[in-house]
Parts: sequence; C-alpha cells; structure tokens
Amino acid sequence: MALSGRFVLLALLGLVPVLLFPGGGTVLGVVVALAVLLGLDLVLAASLRAVIVTRAEPGNVTLHGTAASVLTLRNGGRRRLRATVRDAWQPSAGAVNPVQDVDIPALESRRMTVRLRPVRRGDIGARHVTVRSHGPLRLAARQRTFDCTGLLRVLPPFHSRRHLPSKLRKLRELDGKAAVQIRGAGTEFDSLRDYVRGDDVRSIDWRATARRSAVVVRTWRPERDRRVVIILDTSRTSAARIEDEPRLDTGIEAALLLAVLAERGGDRVDFLAYDRRPRARAGSATTGNLLGQLVQAMAPLEAELIELDWSSLPGQIRAVSAHRSLVVLLTALDGGAPEEGLIPVAAQLARQHVVVVAAVRDPMLGQMLRERENAAGVFRAAAAERVLLERAAVSAELRHHGVEVVDAEPHQLPPRLADMYIRLKAAGRL
Repeated sequence: MALSGRFVLLALLGLVPVLLFPGGGTVLGVVVALAVLLGLDLVLAASLRAVIVTRAEPGNVTLHGTAASVLTLRNGGRRRLRATVRDAWQPSAGAVNPVQDVDIPALESRRMTVRLRPVRRGDIGARHVTVRSHGPLRLAARQRTFDCTGLLRVLPPFHSRRHLPSKLRKLRELDGKAAVQIRGAGTEFDSLRDYVRGDDVRSIDWRATARRSAVVVRTWRPERDRRVVIILDTSRTSAARIEDEPRLDTGIEAALLLAVLAERGGDRVDFLAYDRRPRARAGSATTGNLLGQLVQAMAPLEAELIELDWSSLPGQIRAVSAHRSLVVLLTALDGGAPEEGLIPVAAQLARQHVVVVAAVRDPMLGQMLRERENAAGVFRAAAAERVLLERAAVSAELRHHGVEVVDAEPHQLPPRLADMYIRLKAAGRL
C-alpha cells in the first residue's frame, strides 16, 4: 500500500471513535486508529520462526579486490515474507550493499548477494544476519538475529610483482639462459669448452686436456638449489605506519618478491614470521605453489605489541636450515637497542650464513631535512638528522661484521632486496 493510502486509511479509522463519541475529539480517534493499524500490521507480518538463513563462504580475495557474500533465505511459513535483511560484516570488509529488502512467498527461497571491497588485509568476519519482517503496511515489524558466520580472507596485494619480470631477466643472464654470458660467476660446474685467450688458467681441466690433446677449461655458473631463509619481524616495531601502510605490510611485499625470485632461480625458500614465537611458516620444500602458500600464511599476520626475542632467533633458523643459507632479516634498524639485540645476533648468524638485514626507512625523514624555513622546522631537521645518523651507524656496525644491509623507502625496498639477492648470486656467495 502506498504511503498516501496509509494516511487515508488512518484518517477513515480515526473518524469511527469521533462518530461514536462526539465529545472525545480527534486525538482519541487518531490514537485508536494507530493502535488498530499497528496491531493488524504486526499480526499480518510473517513469523521468523520458520525462516532459515544459510551463507556461501566468499573465499579469498586480494586487498582492494571484490568478493561476493551470498545469503540464501528460505521462508518456511504460511505467510508471504516482506523483510529487510542486514548482513553484519565488519566495517573493514567494505560491504557495499549490506542492507537489502526481500520479498519471499511462502515455502520459497531467495538469494541475497552482498558485494565486498575490503580495505584491510587479514581475516574479516561476519557473525550475524538480522531479518526484520514487516507487515503489509510496514508500520510494525518482527525482528530476529540469526547466527550465520562468514569469513573472508584478504590476501596481500603483491604490488611488487611488477618488478618480477626485470629481476628474472637478470637472473637468467646469470644462468646463461639469455644472450649475455657472465664468465666466472659462481662456483658450480657447468660444462667444458676449448680454451680461448683471456680465460683463467686456473679453470683448465688437465684430465680432459690430456684426453683430447687440446686445452679444455671448465665453465661455471651461479649456484642453484641453495637455501634462502626469510625472517619477517612481527614485533611492535612492525606496527609503525610509514607512508600509507604499516611496516609489516612493506616487509610482506619484499618477502614475496624475494621468495618468488629465489624459487624461480632454483633455490629452496623458507619463510618464518616471528616475534616471541612463530606466527607463520611456509616453504618450497612442501608440495604446492609457493606463492599460494606464502600469501595464505601472510594474510592473517598482525603486528604484536611485544619485543622481538632475539636470543631464540638463531635456534629458530637452525630448525629451518642447518646448512649454510642466505638469511634475510626483515626488521627495523631504529627499534629498541640494536647493540643488544640485532647487531650481536646478526654477527653470530654471519659466522655460518650469508646474512642480509632489510629495513624500511621513512621518507618523511628526508622531507624534514629540507624544510628549515622556521625554528620549528630546524628542530625537526635536527631530529631527522640524528635518526639518519643513528641508522647509518647501525648499518656500518652490521657491515663490519660481514652483514649486508638494505635500507630503503617503502616502494624501493622490495626491488633493492631483490637486487641484493642477484648480486650475491652473481658473486658466488650463496
């Protein structure tokens, strides 16, 4: 019934008590009419006891992608169900149309699709679905909340994937798959060929030379099937926001690019997210797609507001790989006391492994250095200069112990870490 029709019906019903009780006034008539309409509308509203609500899981979606949550509502009652349905997703799910109207005849079912555009990585849930059954006049309604849980896993976007083709080309050049041949790179035997002027005499294979009566040299290629262990710091320092994302998310991007690149390069990759206990594990030793395993393991990670337990980190790495490996620590250079945690542990690991420390540098520090128009700007520039000097001192101390350092801004960290891996590969240090 249209809105104007409801007011006409209300007015007509309001005349009844006025005619019966001329001295009662119009107010009494309106009150009685409204009570009659409300009661009648509530009686005619479909009962929700026979309504069944089921949900189809939306599955996985990458950050800023789109997903659909499908609800199926079955009206098992005898009356037509005219209802408003609200699917109670968390705000970060970005539900576009969580409230919808449905009209379901008796003993029939209808589907309701809610579009989701998540704005945060991780596991996002919905616990309830609320159904409000209206009467024909929509003046009164019955309401019930159904337990109908749903889970949407929002995967890391892997924006650094765009750097992968160029890094793979460089890696293929090292392996001799492209037109460029890098002579003498690596220490893994590749093949034999005739000696040419300029070859290193130390590469001459004397046994093969004796058999062929011609000078034969060995060729080498960068090592393959090495171990790459990536440690992602999930302690309190990873919660700091740099530019438009937490430091943890930048570390995830860098870890994804390095892991995929190393796997394509023939190396075995192990990933560990750690603070005081392991938060996630993944590796190429297990069956399945490494990238799929990584994004599933990284998706629910959150920064923990606790300090990283540096003393137990070497034991965690030994549990992953007992052999010489490339160990990449994605952590902070300016968190806590690096001379008590990061530096001694990295130096200890460098005695057995090739260690790389990768850290995110806030671009705001460079901007503060340039803005010195007033006294406040000068003080901010001095503070930024001190932070940069402290980071440089920590980096110099790490390099003194044989640790490689990659200190870059958020968008530069993933490709620079990949370049470091390629340089180590080319130098035969892995």
